[in-house]
Amino acid sequence: MTSWIFRLLCLCGTLTSVLCCDWLTNYGHLSNKSLTLLQLMGGQLLDQDCPVPFPYRLYDRIKKDEVASQLLFVRDSLQLLAALYQHHNRSATNWDADKTDRFLMILDRQTDELNSCVSTNRTAGSRLEKYYRRLENSTLIRTGGSTASWELIRSQSVRHLQQLELLLAVIRDHQNSAASRRRSAASRRPSAASRRRSAASRRRSVVSRRRSAASRRRSAASRRRSAMTRPHKH
Repeated sequence: MTSWIFRLLCLCGTLTSVLCCDWLTNYGHLSNKSLTLLQLMGGQLLDQDCPVPFPYRLYDRIKKDEVASQLLFVRDSLQLLAALYQHHNRSATNWDADKTDRFLMILDRQTDELNSCVSTNRTAGSRLEKYYRRLENSTLIRTGGSTASWELIRSQSVRHLQQLELLLAVIRDHQNSAASRRRSAASRRPSAASRRRSAASRRRSVVSRRRSAASRRRSAASRRRSAMTRPHKH
């Protein structure tokens, strides 16, 4: 049982180190802000078909993975999403320049904060990169950065940010479960002070039993002496 609790505590400790980065605290606020800026920086979002299917399977798969991999997925998604806006000429759009720049600054900030939580030498994998490359080739590159293609990128960005918020809820569930396991493990193992009190109590009990035994021996010896000194009746 002790070794099992030790392994559980090690696992929870590793999970906690991943989960305790500032990004988790700030993400909800920053995500809402980026979604608002994304919607306000242009006109009404258009509901149009995208030549590249939305990668729902990637999101479903990552929700079943470990927390470290999920954080990598979020970081790389934000990075790849920002790259779509930064590597192409946006002159065909009528977007508000200030709101657009603030939106991209938030994506960069989230990426930087996530880099403090996960390895910068790892990536979420080639499937995510291939999806964004196909999206870029089928819209911005194919049309030369037309207004319609930029509006399609903007609408797809909203969908991605919404899916990342759902993934965050999964990560928070992991965090709460880890905290619950730590409390449960802590409740199973007695504290050092409790163990010391128990040991002291056992020592006192042993001393008490010895004293009782010695008292009984003295009483028995006293009775024997009394019997020996008592006059015999004839």
